[in-house]
Amino acid sequence: MSRIDLLHLLRVEMPPPRYMAMPTAGIDISTSGIKIALLTERVHGLELSEFAEERLEQGIIVNGEITDTKLVIETLEKLAKKYHFQYANIALSESRGYLFEADVPGKTIQELRVATEQKIDEYVPLPPQEVVFDIAPLVENGDLTHVVGAGYARRVVEEHLALMDTAGITTRGMEAETFALARALLPHGDSETVLIIDIGRSSTKLMVVGSRMPRFTTTLDIGGHALTLAVQKHFGVTEEEAKRVKAERGIIAGEGNNEYVEAMLSTVSAVREEIARRLEYWQNRESQVSMHAPVTRIILVGGNATVRGLPEYLEAALKLPVELGDVFTNLAPKTEWLPPVDYQESLAYGTAIGLALREYVP
Repeated sequence: MSRIDLLHLLRVEMPPPRYMAMPTAGIDISTSGIKIALLTERVHGLELSEFAEERLEQGIIVNGEITDTKLVIETLEKLAKKYHFQYANIALSESRGYLFEADVPGKTIQELRVATEQKIDEYVPLPPQEVVFDIAPLVENGDLTHVVGAGYARRVVEEHLALMDTAGITTRGMEAETFALARALLPHGDSETVLIIDIGRSSTKLMVVGSRMPRFTTTLDIGGHALTLAVQKHFGVTEEEAKRVKAERGIIAGEGNNEYVEAMLSTVSAVREEIARRLEYWQNRESQVSMHAPVTRIILVGGNATVRGLPEYLEAALKLPVELGDVFTNLAPKTEWLPPVDYQESLAYGTAIGLALREYVP
């Protein structure tokens, strides 16, 4: 199988009728753990029927690299058995891939893939024979089409396929995590350009997304755990107590709260400065490069996105509207069903839900 076809053929080309199809899980394997999401189609739309997370100890996954394959396989087997699924869409870590854009000749997806393959070494800094990539057309410009693509080392793709096979799970689809998260958060057909900030335990991912496609991504090596450590240091409490204090107090100033807020802001301000620098890069680039619309708003997601006062703090600093995301955007209206997970916890499941949505939403 050629490198240009591998990711494409993992998609469901001839899916069975929905009533006969086995459920397809979205599986998000990250530094903090393995999250799954399964959807059920009802008359009124899609519902989240199952969700779960198995935490992994620090060091099991580092920068997208799995250091304890046996443990991860055992965890996947456990989840598949408990939640009764055999098929999955999985995400590849942004940190191990290469996001690129190109103007290539052609109109059909096959023509665009062939044209991209011929110059893949210009977009992905790996030997062409070692690259697996996929592309999505963004806009036509005369005889050329502007495409967004993601390339990975063949080894990375084959490792993930082998991982699933060993766990007894058939991989139906595979994509960069940034595509999955945008699919969950933005409605089908949306053309807006937004900055998605995904705040995890040990890292913060920044993604500029236009027309629901990632246009720029980067990862900061600081996440919500740094805030927990700041609380621990200030109050001299355990990690669990620090998490509770962080959730209750956030970064909102109050009587007798000034020293605590200062301790928190010393960490938050470092993240804010990095975000501001990347945002400025994109906004300035918009005036120099065609098809780069400016960011109009910011969406916060991730397991550590719900710190009280964080949206208001970032909005004041970045001069753009900041809001918490809704990972159920493309599911059934909330008037028709009650999500089985509370809102704050749901923000950690954006990628898993986006992967499960591949079966229903482009």
